Amino acid sequence: MHVLIVLDHPNPASFSAASAQAFIEGAQEAGHTTELADLHVEGFDPRWTQADIDGDATGDAPRDILQEQQRIDRADAICLVFPLFWWGMPAMTKGWIDRVWTWGWAYDQLDDPEISLQRPRTGVLLIPAGARSDEMERQGYSAALETAWIDGTFGYFGFQKRELVVLNGSDGSQERRKNLLERAYQAGKGLSAPDTR
Repeated sequence: MHVLIVLDHPNPASFSAASAQAFIEGAQEAGHTTELADLHVEGFDPRWTQADIDGDATGDAPRDILQEQQRIDRADAICLVFPLFWWGMPAMTKGWIDRVWTWGWAYDQLDDPEISLQRPRTGVLLIPAGARSDEMERQGYSAALETAWIDGTFGYFGFQKRELVVLNGSDGSQERRKNLLERAYQAGKGLSAPDTR
């Protein structure tokens, strides 16, 4: 498969960047080709504007959005990498989703998130998080993220296979971080195509 990795972190030395690299190495080890979209390095503008609204209405999307959509068109699998930020997505990721996955290109209805205009793909969310997994479970955050992202948003993307990989304790010890990077590597290595039968 061809795998698009979308990274959102302003620091190239961040654990998020290291996780993306580990995922890429795993995917390449499995024989997949990869393409990295580093939103900060590339200067992606996450602001949703009137030009985006007009583009939705006319089918004439802004040039930067067309470029992102062409990347997606090439991809058989997509991995979004971003740190858990205020129990959600950082602004750059949210803006990328808001602007790129447009009405009339990704979907054209709101009643059923399992209906997408996109072909079936594999989708992975690789999320470094400082919080412990037991803390997230106890407070209901894990279930909330599954509902919002896996059951909701990513159905409209055509992700037939969806996986949420939360790298809990990413600000912990070096040994902990090493184990989490191995988990990111295995997530890339274990990628498989969606069942389209």
